[in-house]
Amino acid sequence: MDGLRVIPTYRHGREWLYVCLPDGTNLAWYDRGAARVNLLGEAAHGPHEEDVLTALGPFLTGPVSVGPPPVPTPAELARLALHPDDDLAPNRPGEALLVALDRDPAPPRRLRPDPRRRALTAERTVGEALDRMEGAGRHVLHSIPLPGGDRVHHLLIGPGGLYAVHALYAHRQRVTVAGPSVALGRHAPRPLLRRVRADADRASYALTAEVRPVLVLVGASEVTVHVPPRGVRVLTDADVPGLARPGGVLKPADVEALHAAARDRHTWSRL
Repeated sequence: MDGLRVIPTYRHGREWLYVCLPDGTNLAWYDRGAARVNLLGEAAHGPHEEDVLTALGPFLTGPVSVGPPPVPTPAELARLALHPDDDLAPNRPGEALLVALDRDPAPPRRLRPDPRRRALTAERTVGEALDRMEGAGRHVLHSIPLPGGDRVHHLLIGPGGLYAVHALYAHRQRVTVAGPSVALGRHAPRPLLRRVRADADRASYALTAEVRPVLVLVGASEVTVHVPPRGVRVLTDADVPGLARPGGVLKPADVEALHAAARDRHTWSRL
C-alpha cells in the first residue's frame, strides 16, 4: 500500500510511532519501549500488516510483537477512570514545596537561605535518581500528601517491593546516626527516623502492603552510624540506584494494582 505515513508522538514519556493512511486514518502504532506494533481496525483483520511493517521498517530497532492492542488490565482501567485532580502521578519531585514557594515566596533579602529551597534541592536530587529507575516493572510517585500536613517524599513500587523514601539535605555536612536520632554537623540531633518510619507505616496501612522506610542523605560529606537504626535504611544519594533490586517480592499484577491505588489521592485521604 502506497502513501502510508509514520508520525512520531510522545505519550507518558514514551515514544509511539503512528502509521496512518493518506486521509489520516490510523492503522497501527509502534511502542518502542514495549517493542510492540499494535494493529487497529482493518489492519488487524486485513492484508495490511505487511504494509504497516514495511512503513515502520526504518524505525524498528529489533524483534517486535505484532497484533491487536492488548486488553486493558483492571489496574489500567482504574487509572483511565481516575479524575485528573485526584491523580498523583504527575506530581514533580518536591511538588508541595514548589507550590508553597510559589504561594509564599521568601523575602528577596534574608540573612539565611530559605530552608525550603534546600529541602527542594534534596527532593529533586533523589526524585531524579528514582525517575531514572522507572521501567522494568517499576513505578515512582512523588510528594504524596498525608492527612495532617505530612508527606511521603517519594514512593518506589516495583518487583523488589515498596519503599517510602525521605530526602534530607546534608550538603557537605557530617551526619551522625544514633538509633532514631540524626545529627547534621554541629546541630542537635533530631529523632528524624521516627518520622520516616511513621510515614512508611501510614503508607503500609493505606496500601495494605509492606512499605519499607528509607532515609537518603543528599550531599553528605561523611556518614557515621553509632547505633544502627531499627527498620530504616540510611543511604546517600549515590546509593539510591541500589533500591532497584531484582524481583521476588511482588508479581507484575500486584505492582500495577498497587501503583493504581497509590496514585489515587483518595487512597491517602482515608488515613
